[in-house]
Amino acid sequence: MTKDSIDAYDLPERVARYDADMTVMHPNRSKMVEIALEVLPFGPGEPLAAQDIGVGTGYFTARFIEAFPSASVHALDGAEAMIELARERLGRRQENVTFSVGDFRDLGRILAGQRFDVVISSYALHHLTRDEKRSVVRDAVSLLRPGGWLVNADIIVAESAHLEERIQDLRVRGIVQRAAAGDVRFADYETARRYLDEMEAAEGDQPITLKEDLLVLREAGLEDVAAFWVEYREAVTGGRKP
Repeated sequence: MTKDSIDAYDLPERVARYDADMTVMHPNRSKMVEIALEVLPFGPGEPLAAQDIGVGTGYFTARFIEAFPSASVHALDGAEAMIELARERLGRRQENVTFSVGDFRDLGRILAGQRFDVVISSYALHHLTRDEKRSVVRDAVSLLRPGGWLVNADIIVAESAHLEERIQDLRVRGIVQRAAAGDVRFADYETARRYLDEMEAAEGDQPITLKEDLLVLREAGLEDVAAFWVEYREAVTGGRKP
């Protein structure tokens, strides 16, 4: 994770179209968050304390509060502009949310002394290197109460370059089809592929394989680690603090 990847999400034009882009680029986002919420072994009326790492425009936090209306959420993001959009999305529900602007890598310092029942994250941790991700997840686990859960909906990369290229091909074709020529960035296959490659480089994407992702969670101290849902280059993973 670099300053450039944080700054990329403070650009007005990127932030303004973020949710619309997610619909085109990641049509499974809603399903992934739904599954992440289903996995959590808590009742809807429990007064849970949750941490959202990389709250973005507040999509996961909003769904979390809908599922657990008595919960409170601490929402962290590196980009002030994203947090402003999250406030707009949450409206009156932001009464249950505390926002912080900060680098994920400082999670332990930012939240020192706090305790949570749940840590959630979506489309954020792939901006970290493997070692950074393990460090951040380890800090998150240290903030969890015993029996607490961490769930993450994010991007992964295939085990082989050949398979990754095939998955990327399917991905780009799907994006072009969903955009339906309504966006010049996705007007055709070549234009879309070039735009996506340049965007991911600018934003510092560093996804790891599913195998490595699950290993990171175990190394960070989680048990019952599993991939609860996988499709091509996206996965919902998580585990429980013993």
